[in-house]
Amino acid sequence: MEHLALGWVLLIGTLAAGSPPHRRDSITDKEMDMALTSFDDQYQGCGHLMEEELPELNRTEFTNNKAYAEDWAIATAKWQNCHRCNPQMRVLRPKLAIAVLAYSYNGSLYREFNKATREAGRSREYYLHHFHFKVLHFLLTEALRALRDSRPRRCYQVYRGVQGIRFTAQQHQSVRFGQFTSTSSLKNIAECFGQDTFFRVKTCHGVPIKDFSFFPEEEEVLIPPFEVFEVTKVTRIGNRSFIHLSSQDIFSNYNCEFVKG
Repeated sequence: MEHLALGWVLLIGTLAAGSPPHRRDSITDKEMDMALTSFDDQYQGCGHLMEEELPELNRTEFTNNKAYAEDWAIATAKWQNCHRCNPQMRVLRPKLAIAVLAYSYNGSLYREFNKATREAGRSREYYLHHFHFKVLHFLLTEALRALRDSRPRRCYQVYRGVQGIRFTAQQHQSVRFGQFTSTSSLKNIAECFGQDTFFRVKTCHGVPIKDFSFFPEEEEVLIPPFEVFEVTKVTRIGNRSFIHLSSQDIFSNYNCEFVKG
């Protein structure tokens, strides 16, 4: 999630103006769906093969993506400074922990990565030739899997506030976010990030990443792109949309795409 300070700026602006800090015409309406253009690979049964490809892929992707290389370097330094004094960080192998740290950092990486993830599933060819976050996608997927496996399985009640987009959905509809989606277990924190759409989500595949975040006070729970939710309630109050989602299943169009023969 973006830096907490930005959230407080938004909240202060809201309180001062008495309404969400935006012009009415600045909101984009967007219908929720199954996000079928998302790249949603779970890498089931091919993790070891992907691991073998990482060194060369990393060199290529760092060269082509300055923001990725810079944020990864910052995350690596953070991990080197913190992993010895935080036993919880040892749950993940170093590169998995660094991937989560890089995603949580308040740079441009997570925005660029999520935008690319939402479109990379157009086709296998598009993923292979135009998606330049193959390593980060794999490592984040593996990190969330490892974190889920490291603790008793449970679901989490979380919240997500969105600024500038008013999502629409139909009750009982099945939907996905189609990206790695940041949420908070604290409602007041989520409200700081936007109120044009406000989600209340029961996730059973998202996991807390507090121990691997630059901003642990946000109590972030990260949801993978392949989790499917049922829309259980939709409310419109003025220009604001309130959507309740409950975990339903998982679904992926892709599996092991990079290492397929």
